[in-house]
Amino acid sequence: MERPAWAPQGIDLTVPSVSRMYDYYLGGSHNFEVDREAGKRAVEAWPGLPKIIQANRAFMRRAVRYAIGEGVTQFLDIGSGIPTFGNVHEVAQQADDSARVVYVDNDPVAVAHSRAVLDGDERADVVSADFRSPQDILYSAEVERLLDLERPVALLLVALLHFVEDKDDPWKTVREIGDRLAPGSLLVVSHSSADEGPMRNVGADVRNVYRQTSSPLITRGRSEIKQFFDGFELVDPGLVPLARWRPEDMPESEDPLLLSGYAGVGHKAGSLG
Repeated sequence: MERPAWAPQGIDLTVPSVSRMYDYYLGGSHNFEVDREAGKRAVEAWPGLPKIIQANRAFMRRAVRYAIGEGVTQFLDIGSGIPTFGNVHEVAQQADDSARVVYVDNDPVAVAHSRAVLDGDERADVVSADFRSPQDILYSAEVERLLDLERPVALLLVALLHFVEDKDDPWKTVREIGDRLAPGSLLVVSHSSADEGPMRNVGADVRNVYRQTSSPLITRGRSEIKQFFDGFELVDPGLVPLARWRPEDMPESEDPLLLSGYAGVGHKAGSLG
């Protein structure tokens, strides 16, 4: 397979990446043939997948605007993927031009493209690191330059945790990062689930596709997902299906597809100083 000019050296072009598959679902151009083929197989198994991805992005944008409304103008987006239109820094800076954003991803394409997109933006940067190594994130030069961890930060783990296996104990890592954040910080999470909706029927087929990628897909129940918010108090309406978290418009009828995952925002209690 020919390596595109924009692709960093050292990337295995034979293994699909979840970040690049996500880019493919959103109509992006920073993906390889192996990513597109895996994406097509996932969509064949679950035709509504692109709609879920779009709903997930819409939740992320609503959560960012909520954070700004609460006076939180610092964002740490882990598992940020490949930037597309309406990404965190664009939404946040449109709402408050003082907002600062640090993206984190372990996919070299996502990191390289993020750096290109953010070139010249002094209020946003990207860290090449893995969620499972939180110290590499928290003590990175980019976080130290842009984020004041003594002030509230919005920690975004959007469509990330369902790619971290139980053996890696993602709950412990979320607690470790959360413990470093100041009172008043926010935790933003979305996560796939087979509790409700079509995922109950097609989940095995979709998981089989993702087993061939860099990160297998892990569907968890609502109670397991809620545990990620230990140390944070869920804000209204709590942990709910994606489209039900503070929708901008109330649909006349709800698409069952949008019941295939949960989303929520938690607030870290306590007082500064």
